[in-house]
Amino acid sequence: MTGPRVLGPTVDDQTRCVHYRTPLDVIAIRFACCGEFYPCHACHAETAGHPAEQWPVAERDERAVLCGVCKATLTIADYLEADSCPECGAPFNPGCTLHTELYFQV
Repeated sequence: MTGPRVLGPTVDDQTRCVHYRTPLDVIAIRFACCGEFYPCHACHAETAGHPAEQWPVAERDERAVLCGVCKATLTIADYLEADSCPECGAPFNPGCTLHTELYFQV
């Protein structure tokens, strides 16, 4: 199963990267600034060539989160309310909530 292209230093086909590669690190974010998927904020910072922008609260219906396991693209709202993929049940890293403000306005 193939999904959208994920940029940055990924280490496997489930979107893990050199910065975050635990069994639970299976999402990639489509960045508001460029529309490209990256596994994490550090991957974007290192490879995008421009500053990251946060998704506005008003755009929580955008499909901007990719499950690296099943390749489903979730809305921001669905992702922020989930602790696992609503499509395949793959658990998400609960530590990602510490970085919410790097991707989404809160």
